[in-house]
Amino acid sequence: MNLEGITIKSALDSFDKGEFSSEELASEYLKVIGEKDKNIHAYLEVYGDVLDQAKNNPKGIPLAIKDNILINGRVASAASKILENYKAVYDATAIEKLKDAGSIFLGRTNMDEFAMGGSTENSAYGPTKNPHDLERVPGGSSGGSAAAVAAGETLAAIGSDTGGSIRQPSAFCGVVGLKPTYGRVSRYGLMAMGSSLDQIGPITKTVADSKILLDIMAGLDPRDGTTISNDTYENRGKAKVIGVPESILQMDGLDSGVLKNFQESIEKLKSLGYEIRDVSFEHLSLALATYYIIMPAEVSSNMARYDGIKYGYRAKGDTLEEVYQNTRSEALGVEVKRRIMLGTYVLSTGYFDEYYGKANTAREVIKKDFERIFKDVDVIATPTTPTPAFKIGEKINDPVQMYLADIFTVPANIAGVPAISIPAGKVDGLPVGLQLIAPHGAEEVLFGVGEEFEK
Repeated sequence: MNLEGITIKSALDSFDKGEFSSEELASEYLKVIGEKDKNIHAYLEVYGDVLDQAKNNPKGIPLAIKDNILINGRVASAASKILENYKAVYDATAIEKLKDAGSIFLGRTNMDEFAMGGSTENSAYGPTKNPHDLERVPGGSSGGSAAAVAAGETLAAIGSDTGGSIRQPSAFCGVVGLKPTYGRVSRYGLMAMGSSLDQIGPITKTVADSKILLDIMAGLDPRDGTTISNDTYENRGKAKVIGVPESILQMDGLDSGVLKNFQESIEKLKSLGYEIRDVSFEHLSLALATYYIIMPAEVSSNMARYDGIKYGYRAKGDTLEEVYQNTRSEALGVEVKRRIMLGTYVLSTGYFDEYYGKANTAREVIKKDFERIFKDVDVIATPTTPTPAFKIGEKINDPVQMYLADIFTVPANIAGVPAISIPAGKVDGLPVGLQLIAPHGAEEVLFGVGEEFEK
């Protein structure tokens, strides 16, 4: 079986034609995992009942699931020691919908602890490696999911994106990654990091496959009050005009090879008949700082539940306060602690208005920037990342440099708009991505441009 050429769409056709069964397909993926994953470490756990799942779902698609999305009865650790043996007691809504569609879950994938990181080096269980170069990171925090797809260890995967955590690893690994409109996919059963920013989305080989998985997972959920119906926004039709924010392409830190690749991608879009128009963001320079105030503040709040009392790891202590302190000191990683401390600081008395209040004001003006620009263009194009994948260990002790890798991806999360990363070729032998951003609810526009670019 030629796994490299199989997509979700072609697999479903093959099931209908009787060319192979889901059990045979799942078995092939298990073989590849057995051969490759000892070097890549995309998976934290491969489920022992995969073939049984396939027998019960003869047209099921094999998927890998990020370790912060709950599957009833399965361990969900968010790649943290504090939840090392925690078993979920219910299904995330996205998982429910995938189960209803007959999906087969191969296992849970590695990630940065509690989704905090951009390289999957912050996992408590060791880093994942990029299948294109084992000395380099796969990106993060959904690095395990992206690496599994790129290595042929799954047909597709599910990740979560708070500031680029689906798109950035997808670019580094040469696959397609979609962050849907905020609220398009329910967050019920996703371990919260930044609740106003998080979004579940697919990582796939093709744009068409991304659409298939989004259609399955999307929709209203009474258990998540932020969800939207699929007809909340009007269909914008086919894209004609693509905006390019030329000013941000002059930024420091943008790799010359990535810039050249992006310019070639824009020429390709021109040749496909799209009008390319320069667009100007008045407040985009505020995006990264805004994100790194709002996100840690929400992290600080969401991480309070991991205290050694309710569930998960519990350290010894003579008093309740000692139990709290010892549990969190022993079982949480450096990056998680850093973000909790940052978030607690910006929410503290005397600093709340100065930092968190101003960040929310900045968020609104960034949203207005997008609204203004989308009156004149249908899609905005940028590189997905400023550089190709960097070496393991290169930035782990320099958090500011690590955070700067999110410069192109965080604005979409701040504004809540959909964005997709599509493979755009290679720079120095490493994959890079083209990011396309659309207005709220306009995923169909992204798919249309993305499929044309892909071809």
